[in-house]
Amino acid sequence: MSRRLPPMNALRAFEAVGRRLSFTLAAKELHVTHGAVSRQVRLLEDWLGQPLFERGNRRIALTESGAAYLAEIGAAFDRVAAATARQFERDAGRLLQVNAVATFTLRWLIPRLSSFQLAHPGIEVRLTTSNAPLQDLREPYDVAIRGGPDRIPGHVAEAFLSEARIPVCSPKLLEQRPLSHPGDLARHTLLHAATLPDVWPQWLVAARVPDLKPAGSITLEHFYLTLQAALDGVGVAMGPTALIADDVSAGRLAMPFAAPTLPARSYFAYVPERCVDEPAVRAFCRWLRRIART
Repeated sequence: MSRRLPPMNALRAFEAVGRRLSFTLAAKELHVTHGAVSRQVRLLEDWLGQPLFERGNRRIALTESGAAYLAEIGAAFDRVAAATARQFERDAGRLLQVNAVATFTLRWLIPRLSSFQLAHPGIEVRLTTSNAPLQDLREPYDVAIRGGPDRIPGHVAEAFLSEARIPVCSPKLLEQRPLSHPGDLARHTLLHAATLPDVWPQWLVAARVPDLKPAGSITLEHFYLTLQAALDGVGVAMGPTALIADDVSAGRLAMPFAAPTLPARSYFAYVPERCVDEPAVRAFCRWLRRIART
């Protein structure tokens, strides 16, 4: 059912006059003329079919019905003002929930996240990590970052960062035991990730040393742990090129071989369809695309 409401401007004028008991002060508050306020109040009285004020020569007073009406209208305006303030606060402090795989988060996203915060100070990012498929993810998210391309029902996917894998180690380790040929890995410890057990065997096949026996092998639970171990000189890891680029540029990691590289899944931003038009989501996805190109 449609609501039967009086003219909104007339309500605003009545509420201001009733609260201040002055047409002049109400006019100043509303930034209109005394005559405009008077006409709006008359319009409301005509619409209601009853007087709301008793008008004297120098003062006005609310009628009994006018006082009762003001109490209701004033409370309603207060609720509208409070709801509007909350809406502004919600927009100003928009919470953006991002879920990303752990290695990507540690090695790429977190080192760059400050630039997003500087560009969008009103958006609070809540970042969680998980390697679980999105279908199995229980915590809520506005943007999820996973490998792809995958078709996930109810989501829009967009690639923003390509990836490949290649052996990496610390420069100090490389000085101690140079790697001129893939066969030289026989003098090194290979660092394996339990989550990606086939990466080293695949690379050794591509490098034409499928039967290579390394000096040692260490298996760590997560991919990012193998990278940390490589940084600490423990052994040689298979590094994702996009995620090690900063360490290579800074001289913390070295890539002893230019080839072969193993193709890997690109990084995609997966956005639930209900969130596609959210301003904070769109801003974050634009930032991902831009920062990935730099």
